[in-house]
Amino acid sequence: MEKTQTAVEWLVNVVQSCIAPNFIPKEIVEQAKAMEKQQIIDSFEIGYDNGACVQEGSSIYHGGNYYNETFKKD
Repeated sequence: MEKTQTAVEWLVNVVQSCIAPNFIPKEIVEQAKAMEKQQIIDSFEIGYDNGACVQEGSSIYHGGNYYNETFKKD
């Protein structure tokens, strides 16, 4: 399954290819990715806790699994 690109990943790729490869310090990129990951996990879990439908039998039962199956590159 092809993984989805996050907004932060997209922005970093655009900046690196259009402006300069090292324009954004690595520490800032990593912090932004970690913040976005936590927001995605929290959003999934809030939806799940409020009755959002998750396919029965799916291994996606909490935010961490959802993030890894949707965004994490192998």
